Amino acid sequence: MTTATDTWLLGADLSIHRLGYGAMRLCAQPGNFGPYPDWEGGKRLLRRAVELGVDFIDTAHPYGPGWNEELIADALAPYPAGVVVTTKGGVEKTGPAQVFSDGSAASLRRFCEGSLRRLKLECIDLYQLHRPDPAVPFAESVGALAALRAEGKIRHVGLSNVTLAQVEEARGIVPIASVQNRYNLLERDDDPVLAYCAEHGIAYLPWGPLAAKPFAPEAPLAHASGAIAQIASDLGATAGQVALAWLLRRSPNIILIPGTTSIAHLEENIAAAAIRLSDGEFATLSGTSRG
Repeated sequence: MTTATDTWLLGADLSIHRLGYGAMRLCAQPGNFGPYPDWEGGKRLLRRAVELGVDFIDTAHPYGPGWNEELIADALAPYPAGVVVTTKGGVEKTGPAQVFSDGSAASLRRFCEGSLRRLKLECIDLYQLHRPDPAVPFAESVGALAALRAEGKIRHVGLSNVTLAQVEEARGIVPIASVQNRYNLLERDDDPVLAYCAEHGIAYLPWGPLAAKPFAPEAPLAHASGAIAQIASDLGATAGQVALAWLLRRSPNIILIPGTTSIAHLEENIAAAAIRLSDGEFATLSGTSRG
């Protein structure tokens, strides 16, 4: 049964479950470049996620580039009521290893309008700046998203891969609904940003929730040992599920978006929302050595 702790009010007006799905891996490999080879399998996985109650799906323009958004639309559009698809702009990809920032106002408009077409949406509920562009003033990039919001092309603005100072600067330009930075049980350097977001009602979307490196097949927290493995054994869960449950317990504004290409793994991840760590288990995990 869903409880208040299982949902978050994104941007103060969109109720979403706190365990969503990150679609990045549904692209060709290496480097998430090109269309997903098992297109029909990807559609089945996305539809199964929604069947299981997932109503928050994360993607981005450079995933493919563009192909990931097209797959999501092919699987789900017209979208079921309450399903939120969030995407990102500000990064260009021209090859598996050719990725670069592009946060100019003109490019962000082009990225956003392309995502609207591919996702078959008239307005994107949450549009995130993928990462700051060192060649463009940060305020200019955020201002471009504010303009798109004013035009009704974006409902809420989010940020990704940002510092606390940048979050504060952005909030002086436009309301910020979310921050997506790397964070997990082993990597907690972003604690100050997480705390700030919690204080100000901003959703926090930790990428790499199982400590996987980008495009790496193995996630360290999916096969952890020691205290994590012991607690998992005691709970009849997997180490990965325990790591996700820790994040959900860590702060009420955390929205998880673990990714997978396997329906079985998808179901395992979503089941983590039902795990309730005791105070002692949470304390033990919180004392786990960081990588």
